[in-house]
Amino acid sequence: MFGIKSHPEDFDLEVVVLGSHLIDDYGNTFRMIEQDGFDIGSKLHTIVRGEDEAAMVESVGLALVKLPDVLQRLRPDILIIHGDRFDALGLATAAALMNIRILHLEGGEVSGTIDDSIRHAVSKLAHYHVCCTPRAKQYLIAMCEDHSRILLAGCPSYDKLLSTNHKDDYMDIIKSWLGSKEMVRVMRRKGIEQHPNFQAVKHIPFEQFIQLVCHAGCVIGNSSCGVREAGAFGTPVVNLGTRQTGRETGENVLHVRDADTHDKIYHALELQFGKRYPCSKIYGDGHAVPRILKFLRTIDLDEPLQKSFCFPPVKDSISRDIDHILETQSALSIDVGGTNLRVAIICMQGKIVEKYAQPNPKTFEARMHLLLKMCSVAMRDAVSLNCRILGVGVSTGGRVNPQEGVVLHSTKLVPEWSSVDLRTPISDALHLPVWVDNDGNCAALAERKFGHGKGVENFVSIITGTGIGGGIINNSELVHGSSFCAAELGHIMVSLEGPECSCGSRGCIEAYASGRALQRDAKRLHDEDLLKVEGMDLKLSEPITAAHLISAAKLGNSKANAVLNRACTALGVGIVNILHVVNPSLVILSGVLASYYKTPVQHIITERALISAQGIKVVTSDLEEPALLGAASMVLDYATRRTF
Repeated sequence: MFGIKSHPEDFDLEVVVLGSHLIDDYGNTFRMIEQDGFDIGSKLHTIVRGEDEAAMVESVGLALVKLPDVLQRLRPDILIIHGDRFDALGLATAAALMNIRILHLEGGEVSGTIDDSIRHAVSKLAHYHVCCTPRAKQYLIAMCEDHSRILLAGCPSYDKLLSTNHKDDYMDIIKSWLGSKEMVRVMRRKGIEQHPNFQAVKHIPFEQFIQLVCHAGCVIGNSSCGVREAGAFGTPVVNLGTRQTGRETGENVLHVRDADTHDKIYHALELQFGKRYPCSKIYGDGHAVPRILKFLRTIDLDEPLQKSFCFPPVKDSISRDIDHILETQSALSIDVGGTNLRVAIICMQGKIVEKYAQPNPKTFEARMHLLLKMCSVAMRDAVSLNCRILGVGVSTGGRVNPQEGVVLHSTKLVPEWSSVDLRTPISDALHLPVWVDNDGNCAALAERKFGHGKGVENFVSIITGTGIGGGIINNSELVHGSSFCAAELGHIMVSLEGPECSCGSRGCIEAYASGRALQRDAKRLHDEDLLKVEGMDLKLSEPITAAHLISAAKLGNSKANAVLNRACTALGVGIVNILHVVNPSLVILSGVLASYYKTPVQHIITERALISAQGIKVVTSDLEEPALLGAASMVLDYATRRTF
């Protein structure tokens, strides 16, 4: 309601209040609606007093008598109905018979008692559906509802739950306990409400209710709040009876379905009370409202009102439009480079939807803080970009254990980056699965999915950037090695003596041919006044880079040319060694220096490789961001295999 009200240019909100909201026994909660700034256009007293099933039936009948006048006067384009109370059934019946479009929130879920039947009955009368969980969506599809009219948005209440700042004065708020009217009567008869540890109330305001659930030692009862709201905070729950049977629950819920003895309940309380469980996002990620508003805007009010069902049965009707999947399902991709931190939203087709970059801080704490901040911004933007993030892929320099998501050891290019668990903090912050691998391996994965390596069983990918990295694809699978040290191609030694490498050794390819190595040699020549030649534009305040070395060589600087020839030879010889060990059918060069190295490397292969390897082709990558795309491919490939 707040979301709709905040967009008056798109929507005109009318509020109709009926049923329990207007009953004193339940706290006259219509007043809270008014206190929140909503104008109630109509109040319908539809509750017939009584505690038996007949009173419930009479209440639905009374609603059917009173609703037509209101609906006739309002003539709404769309009627939004929430949940599974019997009031909703009367409202849905009246609207359907009066040819009013119905959007049902939280359909497709499964629980116990009559709630199940009411919920599914409302779903069959509704034209559009907004559900909270993937399973609920599948159940709606299994009920032959049109999958194009079903939005998986999450529970709107989670937008409030996950965004609420926990108040410091929560102990002042926790003075009440949630109880139904009948429970209040029982407590009074037993004299329990006289006990200082118990309090019975008719209603708890939502803001206070959130604080109570968040900080409670345990929630006990048969309310859906135990299996839904409590999970958002990891609050332990003892669920009694069968009312919530079939509901999706997190590990925080312990069921006592056959609560026939006090001992069972006491034992469950002893197991649960005071525990803390991981927060669960089964029912939402806190961004349901923007998705629902966007869905509402797409509804064509001119299309035929008569709803149609998707037959034949379940197995054929669960298939979804692959174009829709390709457009919306995406990965959050991270690249931890020697110079920059980069985050991107990448869709299933390999398109970079949005990209963010910041200089990489020099300390671990600052780097992780900035990384999580960039991810949070990207996750927020993903909602408005209609991108559903399936998971997070991380590309990073150093030796990585991808099974644990841990950087085992890093070179000097990324300081304070050894024995670092990346998976846990990112997963905890974003509540998403996380994959981590070495940047060279990620580049190879990117080529396998989106680039020259697509359909090639055996190839090698080499990144030429600040450092030198690489990845090996053998029989279409990435090679990690026994200690995750395979494809450290930049640290293949091509000289027993030579420049010191960032890994601590000497004579590595990276010590000759990386961007940092070329920058080192360019600075040396510049300090010796041997770099600048006629026609070369070099400002005094400008930092010296590898680009100046290449520019000087092109303008005839013999010293610069000698440095580059040595770099090309080192890289070429290293690649020849790779060809002789793994015998790929293709070599793919990527990175800022790839285009410069391609021709010399191909020439060295022709000159120095064995005859059987001389014909192996060297190509430069067409991919804009191989490390980011490779990180994304870890997420997208897994999601594709698992779901489709």
